[in-house]
Amino acid sequence: MDKEEQPWDVVIVGGGIVGVATLYKLQTRFPAKRILLLEKEAVLSDHQTGHNSGVIHSGIYYVPGSRKAVTCAKGRRELVAFAKEHGIRHDVCGKIIVATDGEELPRLEKIHQRGIANGIEDLRRIDAREIQEIEPYCRGVAGLWVGCTGIIDFRGATNKMAELAMGINRASEVHTGEEVLATDSHTGTVRTAKATYRAKCVIFCGGLQSDRLARADGVRVKEQIVGFRGDYYELTEKGRHKVKNLIYPVPDPRFPFLGVHFTRMTDGSTECGPNAVFTFKREGYGKTDFSFRDSWQALTYGGTWKLFFTNMSYGINEYRRAFSKKLFLRTLQRLIPSLAMDDIQPGRAGVRAMLLGTDGEMVDDFRIERKGNHIHVLNAPSPAATACLAIGGHIVDMAVEEGVMGEG
Repeated sequence: MDKEEQPWDVVIVGGGIVGVATLYKLQTRFPAKRILLLEKEAVLSDHQTGHNSGVIHSGIYYVPGSRKAVTCAKGRRELVAFAKEHGIRHDVCGKIIVATDGEELPRLEKIHQRGIANGIEDLRRIDAREIQEIEPYCRGVAGLWVGCTGIIDFRGATNKMAELAMGINRASEVHTGEEVLATDSHTGTVRTAKATYRAKCVIFCGGLQSDRLARADGVRVKEQIVGFRGDYYELTEKGRHKVKNLIYPVPDPRFPFLGVHFTRMTDGSTECGPNAVFTFKREGYGKTDFSFRDSWQALTYGGTWKLFFTNMSYGINEYRRAFSKKLFLRTLQRLIPSLAMDDIQPGRAGVRAMLLGTDGEMVDDFRIERKGNHIHVLNAPSPAATACLAIGGHIVDMAVEEGVMGEG
């Protein structure tokens, strides 16, 4: 048998940071395993990973003891150590969460207590004076300093993980521009437009396509991925001095997102956002992008409409802001009152994959399931990029414990 006829020990579907971190963890732990990673785009990390906020999350918001809370804290420490060791652009610069009025103080305290329960390092309450010492243009009545939050080049981290994995075993490969069309757990085959591969184990890290890949593989998934686009503005040269690092509002627990915030990026720019609006195309980053298949699937799903009705006022406001710079600015001015129209300009956008239940509730925690020798990452929203190495390690442990790795 030549190399091409031999079954791969593992095939990984999806070249975002979770898929590549899984490749890196697998190859590090099993140097002799032949692993193939398949990514449908021309480059790695071209969707959620490459369009996210670039934040190394602390883990402060998540329910204590949840997979998100535990994995985020562990993954954050691993990611920072990885970035230091391999020269990935990053900065553990800290962030502030700001209460702009007294009504937000009970919610701020709840976040503080949750952070303590989650063991978040370098966390403390700050008053109005300290807010201005940290961020001179920001105004608030009280806040939290979260010193272990940072920023990172996630694309750079993804590419470095792939490079290191390929250096461990020259027989392993990363194929970009190769979309998976079908899989069969009974025959152990993975079919793309270019070839059919045999594999002892297949790991699916499909992000925005994770539910479709799972169903095509025979996994019963009641929930559905629904995409939400997040539009960003960025500070102009004139306004850039008004933000030093990261400034977040106190999130409203009635709504499933954190609210617009300010983030200094590793390239020196500063982003403002994102909003959160339903997208008519799962991988569409423009305001008018449209896919009939994606729209039909989302809008004929009962869970989507239950989410809409539950959050109707929030959704309407988000859509208004998506098309109005003035309304977007007004939201930003709650944190930085002096911000003016010429301080911000339109920036990029990202799409967030949310696994939505039939009841209209978003599946909040990470979800990873097994079907035979196949493992599916069904839900990995934020902070999955921060937690990627811990998620990858968990998948490797799961594969070993369930005996799905095959021999060799």
